[in-house]
Amino acid sequence: MRSPALLVTAALLVGAAAFGVTRFQSGAEVQTAAVEQSAVPALPPAAEPPPEPVEPDPAPEPVTPTPVQVQPPTPEVTPAPPAAAPVRVLPARASVSGIRHEYQRLNNCGPVTIGMALSRWGSALNQSDIAPVLKPSRGDVNVSPEELAAFARAQGMDVHLARGGDRTLLRSLLASGFPVIVETWFVTPDSGGMGHYRLLTGYDDGAGQFSALDSYLGPLRMDYAKFDELWRSFGRTFLIVTPPSKRAALAGVLDWRADRAQEQAEVLRIAGREAERRNDAVGFLTLGQAQLDAGDARAAARTFDRAFAATPDRTLDPSRPAWVQGGLPWRALWYSFGPLEAYTRTGQYARVLTLTGAVLRSVPTHEEAHYWRARALTGLGRTAEAQAAYREALRLRPGYAEARQALAAL
Repeated sequence: MRSPALLVTAALLVGAAAFGVTRFQSGAEVQTAAVEQSAVPALPPAAEPPPEPVEPDPAPEPVTPTPVQVQPPTPEVTPAPPAAAPVRVLPARASVSGIRHEYQRLNNCGPVTIGMALSRWGSALNQSDIAPVLKPSRGDVNVSPEELAAFARAQGMDVHLARGGDRTLLRSLLASGFPVIVETWFVTPDSGGMGHYRLLTGYDDGAGQFSALDSYLGPLRMDYAKFDELWRSFGRTFLIVTPPSKRAALAGVLDWRADRAQEQAEVLRIAGREAERRNDAVGFLTLGQAQLDAGDARAAARTFDRAFAATPDRTLDPSRPAWVQGGLPWRALWYSFGPLEAYTRTGQYARVLTLTGAVLRSVPTHEEAHYWRARALTGLGRTAEAQAAYREALRLRPGYAEARQALAAL
């Protein structure tokens, strides 16, 4: 995801303070910093103590545009919310042990984080083993949650990957000994917002914080509310990796979420409510993705239109280039491909070419942008150009199955 030229370490250290992220080592050291998902330089443990953090002023309230009524798609039978499960009393704090931390090298956030999650169950794989598989191209700026899940499954593990998580679910998983990979937004004052994976390893209700292992910063703590704002930018995506022997135990913690149909229906319901309440680009992006996952591409495309039409939130995008259009942070489509899929499926091919062109202007090596560009070119009947775009996607990621299948079908 992240290009090295975009970041400087000083900016990273200032940016994280704005979101109340506290680093700890041996329960004593405290440091604040900022991270991006994979295009940050490698950082070994600091040789000198970091500067004391400066407590920022509270973040300004986001600008709220004129409310827009959001109508989620109405299925033939509207599913009822899942029945309330018996209340489980959770401990006030919990910590998952037995996890090996690893600092990342350049662009290796995804490989390191999945490696740390696997280490909970005895794996010795590190980024030297994982990165060549997940990032065959040095210019790859995004390892998707689906790619992380596929790698873990190839190691014989079970994976539960979903959107729409919440604090109670995270605490329940951690209290049961399951670390959780989360995909979050991250902001630096000079380079703007970008994606980043973290592995949650514990929580403390008294302090109101999650603890996590960060591939760039090391062990850290994150305030519940501020963490949720960063997590929300990726629809509260979470990924749980477990050995098959833990299947029943995990299903017990997930409860109704273990049923994909119930989970999907509830995610759609909650996303609709939040989009109506928050009326912002992130809310519409999340709702559009939920509608797309439910099979309603037309409703999703209309909702994504609202995301692009919303007022930009500059707290998520402080270095937004002047040429960027729409309400989403300018790197949002480096990681979130729902709009490209919805517009392709509804025949809005010119829109897809415009959006992928903007991504490739910043990251020419973005294989997913080449793939969706090829899909749009195919729809327009520009077969030779589509073939070239598919081939470029495959050059960047030889194992890109969707691109290979689409190319073979032309």
